[in-house]
Amino acid sequence: MPGITVGIDGSKYAHYALEWALHEAALRNAPLTVLAVNPVMVSMWTGQPVHFPADDEVLAKVRKAAEEAVAEATAKLGDERPPAVTVTAVSGLVVRELLAASQAADMVVLGSRGSGGFDPLRLGSVSSQVTHHAQCPVVIVPHTR
Repeated sequence: MPGITVGIDGSKYAHYALEWALHEAALRNAPLTVLAVNPVMVSMWTGQPVHFPADDEVLAKVRKAAEEAVAEATAKLGDERPPAVTVTAVSGLVVRELLAASQAADMVVLGSRGSGGFDPLRLGSVSSQVTHHAQCPVVIVPHTR
């Protein structure tokens, strides 16, 4: 996924990151990949993601929500748009999927925190882990603007 990759999870923080990434991709004339991850359980024995048949239905909902978020944010852009916007939805471990995307991306963009329940935190656990282990530059879009 060369270009800019933005991770979204449906939170307001991810929405800020999506808007920022769309503007940045337009400025750089770079393709944008919007990555939505359906989080799944981890096997205690192998540490690998555990997939169930019901995940396919959930993944379809995640993809649709991501596509709707992109359409809404893109409608606000005006004439300046990235050359390409691709929505990718996968089931897996969120941090692992974002780190895998960072191997081919020029930049990864994330919100400062996600949909976890710890509102006072300035930086969420996913953003923190990706920042420390990504293979490309990471931009964390602050939640206060």
